[in-house]
Amino acid sequence: MAKPKTHDEALRLRLLHRAAATVFDRGTAALSLRQLAADAKTSTTAVYSLFGNKAGLLSGLYQEAVRLFVERLAAIRPTDDPAADVIRIGLAYREYAVANPHLYAILFSDRGAQCPSDADRPREVVETYRPLIEAVSRGQRAGQFSSDSTPEVIALSVWGTAHGLVSLVLSGNEPSELAVADCYERALQALVTGWREPAESDASNPEATDTT
Repeated sequence: MAKPKTHDEALRLRLLHRAAATVFDRGTAALSLRQLAADAKTSTTAVYSLFGNKAGLLSGLYQEAVRLFVERLAAIRPTDDPAADVIRIGLAYREYAVANPHLYAILFSDRGAQCPSDADRPREVVETYRPLIEAVSRGQRAGQFSSDSTPEVIALSVWGTAHGLVSLVLSGNEPSELAVADCYERALQALVTGWREPAESDASNPEATDTT
């Protein structure tokens, strides 16, 4: 039987984002379908019709977080400067987290611990950093990045730096004397420089030029 017209995609998304806010603030244990329906000014029947039960809601919540994250990173189209593409992907990562802190928490913090288990998580979440690996691979083929490490290792270092800086902001642990937004791109640039081939890295650093 088809869902009633009022139980549409707009309502589904509204419920998901309100649920994400609750999980972000108080964890999954605080998520009540009845309260969620009241907050969204709809009925519990609508919630059950769209998601089945709380487990279905959490699964849908995780899927939406993944979908938006993959969509944002995929929007960064490859250019003829892979090293710059790596930085652009890092900036897109931060933009997603800042624009969607509740969904970001579902993906990467312990607040999402009761969302689908690793075995149930969609393949897309494993592939979310695939554009970053591909950019590093292109950079290695172009001679921009060191070939002493695999693309996965370099990509993971960039990913970890981005995640660490973003998490400082979202967790409220950002240093009071230094805004992460003011140094985020520079940190990525420094990391990319560190992974460059030695000759290229030296050429881009005037202080490394031999003046003897």
